[in-house]
Amino acid sequence: MKFTRRTILATAILAACAASPLTALAAKPLVIGFSQVGAESEWRTANTVSIKDAARKAGVTLKFADAQQKQENQVKAIRSFIAQKVDVIAFSPVVESGWDTVLREAKAAKIPVILTDRAVSVTDDTLYVTFIGSDFVEEGRRAGKWLLEHAKNAAPDGTVNIVELQGTVGSAPAIDRKKGFEEVIAANPKFKIIRSQTGDFTRAKGKEVMEAFLKAEGKKINVLYAHNDDMAIGAIQAIEEAGLKPGVDITIVSIDGVKGAFEAMMAGKLNVTVECSPLLGPQLMQIAADVVAAKPVPKRITTQEGVFPAEIAAREFPNRKY
Repeated sequence: MKFTRRTILATAILAACAASPLTALAAKPLVIGFSQVGAESEWRTANTVSIKDAARKAGVTLKFADAQQKQENQVKAIRSFIAQKVDVIAFSPVVESGWDTVLREAKAAKIPVILTDRAVSVTDDTLYVTFIGSDFVEEGRRAGKWLLEHAKNAAPDGTVNIVELQGTVGSAPAIDRKKGFEEVIAANPKFKIIRSQTGDFTRAKGKEVMEAFLKAEGKKINVLYAHNDDMAIGAIQAIEEAGLKPGVDITIVSIDGVKGAFEAMMAGKLNVTVECSPLLGPQLMQIAADVVAAKPVPKRITTQEGVFPAEIAAREFPNRKY
């Protein structure tokens, strides 16, 4: 067959026309629907900023919904994302249970679901593609290990009395941080949790519950274990108002590693914080892109984190990003 210039030009035009839908598809921005727990803490605020910034930098269209710590709001948001036919649904669940129905709806609509920060308890784990976040049980273990080592000589002939500020009832971090901590301190019968109550991960509630602990137990309290830094910071206020020295009269162990915790450690008011990084945005954007491209992703992606005692707070503080 003889190819003339006209034939070659026509072929090129046809090829360009055939490719244009693919080009348009490739240029279409990824659309992610994200439902956030709320804005209950420094950690959560930093997590939201990380996700929004990462979406902007990646050219992702982010449809963001704040659940205000209510599961029913998250269910409504997920159904709205399904109706809008987003490419990916991602959310940080308020609590572990009660997601089967709405996640089945997402699966029926062929919209992949990614969990961030917190896990869910479902009968079918194919209802979500992957979970990106911390190992909350391990965080509880790390808090317990630090306490056993730090306070092993605190009461050589007596009991180390611990009060616990739990996170939101039914949430994965509250369940797992309690489990990991109790698992470790069970190795030493002198360490006993004498009071345990939810502080809903907020400073105000942490202060309120610590006030109740102090009224009930007074100077019997040796240790406060808080499931997050914000509750610990609220509790510090209550301890000071009771005429005691936080970090001295009561050893304080918390989790998250936010700047506020480092400031409290530098002031001698908090003894240790176990890191739980909120900077999940870039990782979420990459995983979402991989999922849409049908690339294999692990079912569980764990973030790498450390433990920061008060002695290194001043040195580490300038490196904190949240």
